Amino acid sequence: MENQIQITDLAQHVGTEIMSFYLVTEKELRDGKNDQYLRLRLKDKTGSIAGNIWKDAKKEAENFEIGDVIKIKALVVSYKGQIQLSVTKTRFADHSEYDMSEFLTISKRDPQEMAAELFGYLDSITNPFINKLLRSIFDDKEFFPRFLAAPAAKSWHHNYIHGLIEHILSVARLCDFCCAQYPVNRDLLLAGALLHDVAKVTEYSDTTTIEFTDTGRLIGHLALSDQMICEHASRILGFPDDILLHLRHLVLAHHGEYEKASVRLPQTLEAIVLHLCDNLDAQSTGVAQLIEAMPPDAPWSEFDKLNNRYYKVYRPSE
Repeated sequence: MENQIQITDLAQHVGTEIMSFYLVTEKELRDGKNDQYLRLRLKDKTGSIAGNIWKDAKKEAENFEIGDVIKIKALVVSYKGQIQLSVTKTRFADHSEYDMSEFLTISKRDPQEMAAELFGYLDSITNPFINKLLRSIFDDKEFFPRFLAAPAAKSWHHNYIHGLIEHILSVARLCDFCCAQYPVNRDLLLAGALLHDVAKVTEYSDTTTIEFTDTGRLIGHLALSDQMICEHASRILGFPDDILLHLRHLVLAHHGEYEKASVRLPQTLEAIVLHLCDNLDAQSTGVAQLIEAMPPDAPWSEFDKLNNRYYKVYRPSE
């Protein structure tokens, strides 16, 4: 791809017109003051950026779909401290014109190292039934490659290839630390950390853009993870009912609040710790991703629609 400009470098081109290829992740026709305009979210492997098509928006919207790579002509502008693209021309890009790896964001961590860390946690689980359950799930040679590649979210935190295992390991590390602080059952809590989001493998599609599957949208990963745990536990002779009950509660309560789609409120110490550790990693990583995407001199981050706020970076004076 000639003259390709990575999104992280666009701040250096404010006020200039560029031509470049980007992947379309969002596309919405909106009503403006005088006419409709097209709001886009474009990405490459370095990040994402908002773009607007002000002229002939409805006609331009027919040229491409979410998940397509397009070539654009656009003016790079700074609006309220944020870099945006004012797009004047688009065209659908043929697959022969680009390498898809240039548009897919991947975890900065090595996936094989993360896999080794996960199986290290499995080796540390001393309860034989919990260990067998974890092995039954993660030793599945068809499931594990999908799990290893899966994202953890559509748009907020760890929303990239290998994001799910990265998030799960972060939660497991936080939970492991808490085991030395609070009177929790380590085997149960660590199993909950490793399994709480496991069904996100089926909640999201594995296309060029992260989208909910029909199953993910209609059922959700809490219920799907619970179902997976029950199915695997049923294959283990003599699996204790009390362990299964508490492990299911960990998964079904880890969102913490009914307003956030939790099936149950956390009602064990392990469930409370898991919810707080999960939320700590998800929220901190989501904010860190927004901060990382900020132009060097931007005073504030992009608006966080999930938490209804902007974020400011502490930059110590020289």
